[in-house]
Amino acid sequence: MMMMIGWMLITASQAQQNANHMQLDIKQHIQRQNIRIPNIEGYQTLKGDFHIHTVFSDGLVWPTVRVKEAWAEGLDVMAITDHIEYLPHKDHLKKDHNSSYELAKGEAEKHNILLIKASEITRSMSPGHLNALFIDDANKLDKKKVEKVFDEVKAQNGLMIWNHPGWKAQQPDTCLIYDIHKKLIKEGRLHGMEVMNHNEWYPVVLQWCIDHQLAVFANSDIHNVNGYVYDLKHAHRPMTLVFATERSFAGVREAIESARTIAWFDNQLAGPQDLLSQLFKASVVLTPSFYKDKKMQYLELRNNSDLPFAFVNETPENGAPEKFRLEPGKTIIVKVKKGTRSFRCTLENCHIGMFQNMQVDLM
Repeated sequence: MMMMIGWMLITASQAQQNANHMQLDIKQHIQRQNIRIPNIEGYQTLKGDFHIHTVFSDGLVWPTVRVKEAWAEGLDVMAITDHIEYLPHKDHLKKDHNSSYELAKGEAEKHNILLIKASEITRSMSPGHLNALFIDDANKLDKKKVEKVFDEVKAQNGLMIWNHPGWKAQQPDTCLIYDIHKKLIKEGRLHGMEVMNHNEWYPVVLQWCIDHQLAVFANSDIHNVNGYVYDLKHAHRPMTLVFATERSFAGVREAIESARTIAWFDNQLAGPQDLLSQLFKASVVLTPSFYKDKKMQYLELRNNSDLPFAFVNETPENGAPEKFRLEPGKTIIVKVKKGTRSFRCTLENCHIGMFQNMQVDLM
Protein backbone atom coordinates (compact mmCIF):
# COMPACT_ATOMS: atom_id res chain seq x y z
CA MET A 1 0.00 0.00 0.00
CA MET A 2 2.81 2.39 0.85
CA MET A 3 4.47 1.68 -2.49
CA MET A 4 1.23 2.42 -4.32
CA ILE A 5 0.90 5.74 -2.51
CA GLY A 6 4.50 6.60 -3.41
CA TRP A 7 3.87 5.80 -7.09
CA MET A 8 0.75 7.96 -7.07
CA LEU A 9 2.69 10.86 -5.51
CA ILE A 10 5.41 10.61 -8.17
CA THR A 11 2.82 10.48 -10.97
CA ALA A 12 1.02 13.50 -9.53
CA SER A 13 4.33 15.35 -9.29
CA GLN A 14 5.14 14.59 -12.96
CA ALA A 15 1.68 15.73 -14.02
CA GLN A 16 2.22 18.98 -12.12
CA GLN A 17 5.55 19.46 -13.93
CA ASN A 18 3.89 18.78 -17.29
CA ALA A 19 1.22 21.32 -16.46
CA ASN A 20 3.89 23.90 -15.69
CA HIS A 21 6.15 23.17 -18.64
CA MET A 22 5.23 21.61 -21.96
CA GLN A 23 7.77 21.63 -24.79
CA LEU A 24 6.19 22.61 -28.09
CA ASP A 25 7.62 21.71 -31.48
CA ILE A 26 7.06 25.07 -33.18
CA LYS A 27 10.45 25.31 -34.86
CA GLN A 28 10.27 25.87 -38.60
CA HIS A 29 11.97 23.09 -40.53
CA ILE A 30 13.50 24.78 -43.56
CA GLN A 31 13.43 22.91 -46.86
CA ARG A 32 15.34 23.82 -49.98
CA GLN A 33 13.49 25.09 -53.03
CA ASN A 34 14.55 22.86 -55.90
CA ILE A 35 14.72 25.03 -59.01
CA ARG A 36 14.33 23.03 -62.21
CA ILE A 37 16.66 24.47 -64.82
CA PRO A 38 18.10 21.84 -67.15
CA ASN A 39 21.73 21.37 -68.02
CA ILE A 40 22.83 22.08 -71.56
CA GLU A 41 25.10 19.79 -73.53
CA GLY A 42 28.52 19.61 -71.92
CA TYR A 43 27.70 21.86 -68.97
CA GLN A 44 26.00 21.87 -65.59
CA THR A 45 23.61 24.74 -64.87
CA LEU A 46 24.38 26.40 -61.53
CA LYS A 47 22.28 29.11 -59.89
CA GLY A 48 24.24 31.97 -58.34
CA ASP A 49 24.08 35.35 -56.65
CA PHE A 50 27.38 37.24 -56.82
CA HIS A 51 26.43 40.45 -54.97
CA ILE A 52 25.36 40.07 -51.32
CA HIS A 53 25.92 42.23 -48.23
CA THR A 54 26.09 41.50 -44.50
CA VAL A 55 26.51 43.53 -41.30
CA PHE A 56 30.21 43.70 -42.10
CA SER A 57 29.41 46.54 -44.51
CA ASP A 58 25.95 48.09 -44.92
CA GLY A 59 23.85 44.92 -44.74
CA LEU A 60 21.54 43.99 -41.87
CA VAL A 61 22.13 40.22 -41.74
CA TRP A 62 24.82 37.97 -40.23
CA PRO A 63 26.97 36.08 -42.79
CA THR A 64 25.81 32.59 -41.78
CA VAL A 65 22.18 33.64 -42.28
CA ARG A 66 23.02 34.70 -45.83
CA VAL A 67 24.20 31.17 -46.54
CA LYS A 68 21.01 29.63 -45.12
CA GLU A 69 18.88 32.01 -47.22
CA ALA A 70 20.81 31.06 -50.36
CA TRP A 71 20.46 27.34 -49.67
CA ALA A 72 16.73 27.57 -48.96
CA GLU A 73 16.20 29.54 -52.18
CA GLY A 74 17.94 26.96 -54.36
CA LEU A 75 21.31 28.63 -55.02
CA ASP A 76 24.44 26.62 -55.78
CA VAL A 77 27.05 29.38 -55.67
CA MET A 78 27.24 32.77 -53.94
CA ALA A 79 29.63 35.59 -53.15
CA ILE A 80 29.42 37.83 -50.09
CA THR A 81 30.66 41.17 -51.39
CA ASP A 82 30.90 43.54 -48.45
CA HIS A 83 32.18 47.02 -49.22
CA ILE A 84 35.84 47.83 -48.75
CA GLU A 85 35.36 51.58 -48.34
CA TYR A 86 31.90 51.82 -46.74
CA LEU A 87 31.53 50.37 -43.22
CA PRO A 88 28.61 51.99 -41.37
CA HIS A 89 28.78 49.41 -38.54
CA LYS A 90 32.53 49.78 -37.93
CA ASP A 91 32.02 51.13 -34.39
CA HIS A 92 30.45 47.80 -33.43
CA LEU A 93 32.48 45.33 -35.50
CA LYS A 94 36.20 45.01 -35.97
CA LYS A 95 37.57 46.25 -39.26
CA ASP A 96 38.61 43.08 -41.03
CA HIS A 97 37.36 42.78 -44.59
CA ASN A 98 37.77 38.99 -44.49
CA SER A 99 35.43 38.48 -41.51
CA SER A 100 32.18 37.89 -43.40
CA TYR A 101 33.77 35.21 -45.57
CA GLU A 102 35.48 33.49 -42.65
CA LEU A 103 32.25 33.39 -40.64
CA ALA A 104 30.19 32.07 -43.57
CA LYS A 105 32.67 29.55 -44.96
CA GLY A 106 31.86 26.68 -42.61
CA GLU A 107 28.10 27.16 -43.01
CA ALA A 108 28.49 27.13 -46.79
CA GLU A 109 30.39 23.83 -46.65
CA LYS A 110 27.64 22.30 -44.46
CA HIS A 111 24.99 23.38 -47.00
CA ASN A 112 26.94 22.35 -50.13
CA ILE A 113 27.14 25.97 -51.31
CA LEU A 114 30.14 27.23 -53.28
CA LEU A 115 31.09 30.41 -51.39
CA ILE A 116 33.41 32.61 -53.45
CA LYS A 117 35.67 34.95 -51.51
CA ALA A 118 34.91 38.47 -52.73
CA SER A 119 34.58 42.17 -51.91
CA GLU A 120 32.97 45.26 -53.40
CA ILE A 121 35.18 48.14 -54.52
CA THR A 122 33.12 51.25 -53.80
CA ARG A 123 34.05 54.43 -55.69
CA SER A 124 32.28 57.34 -57.33
CA MET A 125 31.80 57.28 -61.10
CA SER A 126 34.02 56.56 -62.75
CA PRO A 127 34.75 53.66 -62.21
CA GLY A 128 31.75 53.25 -59.88
CA HIS A 129 31.27 49.99 -57.94
CA LEU A 130 32.93 46.73 -58.91
CA ASN A 131 32.97 43.30 -57.32
CA ALA A 132 36.27 41.47 -57.02
CA LEU A 133 35.70 37.70 -57.10
CA PHE A 134 38.05 34.80 -56.26
CA ILE A 135 40.38 36.97 -54.19
CA ASP A 136 42.74 35.74 -51.43
CA ASP A 137 42.84 38.67 -48.97
CA ALA A 138 40.24 41.44 -48.99
CA ASN A 139 42.27 43.57 -46.59
CA LYS A 140 44.91 44.14 -49.26
CA LEU A 141 42.25 45.82 -51.43
CA ASP A 142 41.94 48.65 -48.90
CA LYS A 143 43.97 51.20 -50.84
CA LYS A 144 43.46 54.90 -51.55
CA LYS A 145 44.04 54.89 -55.31
CA VAL A 146 41.62 52.73 -57.26
CA GLU A 147 44.29 51.85 -59.81
CA LYS A 148 46.27 50.25 -56.99
CA VAL A 149 43.17 48.28 -56.00
CA PHE A 150 42.82 46.98 -59.55
CA ASP A 151 46.50 45.99 -59.53
CA GLU A 152 45.97 44.11 -56.27
CA VAL A 153 42.97 42.23 -57.68
CA LYS A 154 45.12 41.20 -60.62
CA ALA A 155 47.96 40.18 -58.29
CA GLN A 156 45.51 37.93 -56.41
CA ASN A 157 44.27 36.47 -59.72
CA GLY A 158 40.77 37.81 -59.06
CA LEU A 159 37.98 38.50 -61.51
CA MET A 160 36.07 41.80 -61.64
CA ILE A 161 32.49 42.61 -62.57
CA TRP A 162 30.98 46.07 -62.91
CA ASN A 163 28.01 46.52 -60.60
CA HIS A 164 24.76 48.32 -61.52
CA PRO A 165 26.24 50.42 -64.37
CA GLY A 166 22.93 52.28 -64.86
CA TRP A 167 22.37 53.10 -61.18
CA LYS A 168 20.67 56.51 -61.07
CA ALA A 169 22.72 57.65 -58.10
CA GLN A 170 25.85 57.51 -60.25
CA GLN A 171 24.49 57.85 -63.80
CA PRO A 172 21.37 60.05 -63.44
CA ASP A 173 20.98 61.03 -67.10
CA THR A 174 22.13 58.11 -69.22
CA CYS A 175 24.09 54.88 -68.90
CA LEU A 176 27.60 55.37 -70.24
CA ILE A 177 30.64 53.17 -70.47
CA TYR A 178 33.74 55.15 -69.46
CA ASP A 179 37.31 55.07 -70.68
CA ILE A 180 38.45 53.32 -67.49
CA HIS A 181 36.00 50.46 -68.17
CA LYS A 182 37.12 50.23 -71.79
CA LYS A 183 40.72 50.06 -70.57
CA LEU A 184 39.88 47.30 -68.09
CA ILE A 185 38.12 45.34 -70.85
CA LYS A 186 41.03 45.77 -73.24
CA GLU A 187 43.48 44.58 -70.60
CA GLY A 188 41.32 41.57 -69.77
CA ARG A 189 40.65 42.74 -66.21
CA LEU A 190 36.87 43.22 -66.45
CA HIS A 191 35.09 39.91 -66.86
CA GLY A 192 31.41 40.79 -66.57
CA MET A 193 28.70 43.35 -65.86
CA GLU A 194 25.42 43.36 -64.01
CA VAL A 195 22.71 43.69 -66.62
CA MET A 196 20.27 43.50 -63.72
CA ASN A 197 20.71 44.63 -60.10
CA HIS A 198 18.10 44.34 -57.33
CA ASN A 199 15.07 45.80 -59.18
CA GLU A 200 16.70 47.51 -62.18
CA TRP A 201 17.73 46.10 -65.52
CA TYR A 202 19.86 47.76 -68.19
CA PRO A 203 19.32 46.64 -71.82
CA VAL A 204 22.25 48.75 -73.02
CA VAL A 205 24.58 46.91 -70.63
CA LEU A 206 23.45 43.59 -72.07
CA GLN A 207 24.55 44.89 -75.46
CA TRP A 208 27.94 45.89 -74.05
CA CYS A 209 28.40 42.39 -72.67
CA ILE A 210 27.47 40.82 -76.01
CA ASP A 211 29.76 43.19 -77.94
CA HIS A 212 32.74 42.61 -75.63
CA GLN A 213 32.02 38.93 -74.85
CA LEU A 214 31.67 39.53 -71.14
CA ALA A 215 29.66 37.48 -68.65
CA VAL A 216 26.19 38.82 -67.86
CA PHE A 217 25.00 38.91 -64.26
CA ALA A 218 21.71 39.35 -62.45
CA ASN A 219 22.37 39.83 -58.74
CA SER A 220 20.27 40.73 -55.73
CA ASP A 221 22.65 43.25 -54.09
CA ILE A 222 20.68 42.25 -51.01
CA HIS A 223 21.07 44.27 -47.79
CA ASN A 224 17.96 43.40 -45.77
CA VAL A 225 16.53 39.98 -44.92
CA ASN A 226 15.87 38.50 -48.35
CA GLY A 227 12.34 37.43 -47.49
CA TYR A 228 11.53 41.04 -46.60
CA VAL A 229 12.54 42.20 -50.09
CA TYR A 230 11.34 39.47 -52.47
CA ASP A 231 8.03 37.60 -52.45
CA LEU A 232 9.66 34.20 -52.21
CA LYS A 233 6.38 32.28 -52.34
CA HIS A 234 5.61 33.56 -55.82
CA ALA A 235 8.94 34.77 -57.21
CA HIS A 236 12.70 34.52 -56.71
CA ARG A 237 15.70 36.73 -56.17
CA PRO A 238 17.65 37.75 -59.29
CA MET A 239 20.03 34.96 -60.23
CA THR A 240 22.92 34.36 -62.56
CA LEU A 241 22.79 31.03 -64.38
CA VAL A 242 26.31 29.68 -64.76
CA PHE A 243 27.06 26.95 -67.29
CA ALA A 244 30.06 25.18 -65.79
CA THR A 245 32.02 22.15 -66.89
CA GLU A 246 31.88 20.97 -63.26
CA ARG A 247 30.35 22.01 -59.96
CA SER A 248 33.47 23.53 -58.45
CA PHE A 249 35.16 26.87 -57.90
CA ALA A 250 37.35 26.21 -60.93
CA GLY A 251 34.26 25.37 -63.00
CA VAL A 252 32.47 28.58 -62.00
CA ARG A 253 35.54 30.69 -62.62
CA GLU A 254 36.13 29.21 -66.08
CA ALA A 255 32.48 29.75 -67.02
CA ILE A 256 32.66 33.44 -66.05
CA GLU A 257 35.92 33.92 -67.94
CA SER A 258 34.30 32.26 -70.98
CA ALA A 259 31.12 34.40 -70.65
CA ARG A 260 28.88 31.34 -70.22
CA THR A 261 26.22 32.97 -68.07
CA ILE A 262 22.60 34.07 -68.39
CA ALA A 263 20.79 36.61 -66.23
CA TRP A 264 17.45 35.43 -64.79
CA PHE A 265 15.17 37.99 -63.15
CA ASP A 266 11.45 38.79 -62.90
CA ASN A 267 10.57 36.01 -65.37
CA GLN A 268 13.09 37.44 -67.85
CA LEU A 269 16.20 35.84 -69.34
CA ALA A 270 19.07 37.84 -70.82
CA GLY A 271 22.29 36.61 -72.36
CA PRO A 272 24.08 35.36 -75.49
CA GLN A 273 21.82 33.89 -78.15
CA ASP A 274 23.64 30.56 -78.38
CA LEU A 275 23.25 29.88 -74.65
CA LEU A 276 19.62 30.99 -74.56
CA SER A 277 18.85 28.82 -77.58
CA GLN A 278 20.42 25.76 -75.94
CA LEU A 279 18.58 26.44 -72.69
CA PHE A 280 15.26 26.78 -74.49
CA LYS A 281 15.76 23.53 -76.39
CA ALA A 282 16.66 21.74 -73.15
CA SER A 283 13.57 23.15 -71.42
CA VAL A 284 10.76 22.94 -74.01
CA VAL A 285 9.56 19.82 -75.80
CA LEU A 286 7.30 20.07 -78.85
CA THR A 287 5.35 16.91 -79.72
CA PRO A 288 4.59 16.10 -83.33
CA SER A 289 1.08 16.85 -84.49
CA PHE A 290 -1.14 14.39 -82.61
CA TYR A 291 -4.52 15.28 -84.10
CA LYS A 292 -5.89 16.86 -87.26
CA ASP A 293 -9.35 17.89 -88.33
CA LYS A 294 -10.45 19.41 -91.62
CA LYS A 295 -8.75 22.76 -90.97
CA MET A 296 -6.37 22.54 -88.01
CA GLN A 297 -3.65 20.40 -86.54
CA TYR A 298 -2.92 20.13 -82.83
CA LEU A 299 0.49 20.30 -81.12
CA GLU A 300 1.65 20.03 -77.52
CA LEU A 301 4.29 22.25 -75.94
CA ARG A 302 5.67 20.93 -72.65
CA ASN A 303 7.89 22.94 -70.30
CA ASN A 304 10.22 20.80 -68.19
CA SER A 305 11.79 23.77 -66.40
CA ASP A 306 10.92 26.50 -63.90
CA LEU A 307 11.50 29.13 -66.59
CA PRO A 308 8.44 30.72 -68.18
CA PHE A 309 8.40 31.49 -71.91
CA ALA A 310 6.28 34.21 -73.53
CA PHE A 311 5.67 33.64 -77.27
CA VAL A 312 4.71 36.12 -79.96
CA ASN A 313 3.50 34.44 -83.18
CA GLU A 314 5.34 36.07 -86.08
CA THR A 315 3.01 34.50 -88.69
CA PRO A 316 -0.51 34.80 -87.19
CA GLU A 317 -2.04 33.77 -90.50
CA ASN A 318 -1.09 30.21 -89.52
CA GLY A 319 -4.06 30.24 -87.16
CA ALA A 320 -2.17 30.08 -83.89
CA PRO A 321 -2.76 32.74 -81.20
CA GLU A 322 -0.88 35.99 -81.65
CA LYS A 323 0.52 35.60 -78.13
CA PHE A 324 0.67 32.70 -75.68
CA ARG A 325 2.65 31.69 -72.58
CA LEU A 326 4.16 28.44 -71.47
CA GLU A 327 4.39 28.50 -67.69
CA PRO A 328 6.93 26.53 -65.63
CA GLY A 329 6.21 22.81 -65.50
CA LYS A 330 3.09 23.13 -67.67
CA THR A 331 1.86 21.80 -71.02
CA ILE A 332 -0.28 23.69 -73.53
CA ILE A 333 -1.99 22.72 -76.77
CA VAL A 334 -1.41 24.97 -79.77
CA LYS A 335 -3.57 24.76 -82.89
CA VAL A 336 -2.22 25.77 -86.29
CA LYS A 337 -3.66 25.51 -89.77
CA LYS A 338 -3.41 22.13 -91.38
CA GLY A 339 -0.27 21.80 -93.48
CA THR A 340 1.74 24.41 -91.52
CA ARG A 341 5.40 23.44 -91.60
CA SER A 342 7.11 26.46 -90.06
CA PHE A 343 6.01 28.29 -86.97
CA ARG A 344 8.31 31.19 -86.03
CA CYS A 345 7.89 32.91 -82.68
CA THR A 346 9.66 35.69 -80.81
CA LEU A 347 10.25 35.07 -77.12
CA GLU A 348 9.28 38.32 -75.41
CA ASN A 349 11.10 37.48 -72.21
CA CYS A 350 14.36 36.20 -73.75
CA HIS A 351 16.73 39.09 -74.48
CA ILE A 352 19.82 38.64 -76.63
CA GLY A 353 20.73 42.33 -77.05
CA MET A 354 19.47 45.83 -76.46
CA PHE A 355 15.77 45.63 -77.39
CA GLN A 356 16.44 42.40 -79.30
CA ASN A 357 14.61 39.18 -78.48
CA MET A 358 15.39 35.62 -79.42
CA GLN A 359 13.32 33.91 -82.10
CA VAL A 360 12.57 30.18 -82.29
CA ASP A 361 11.09 27.95 -84.97
CA LEU A 362 8.51 25.50 -83.69
CA MET A 363 7.55 22.35 -85.64
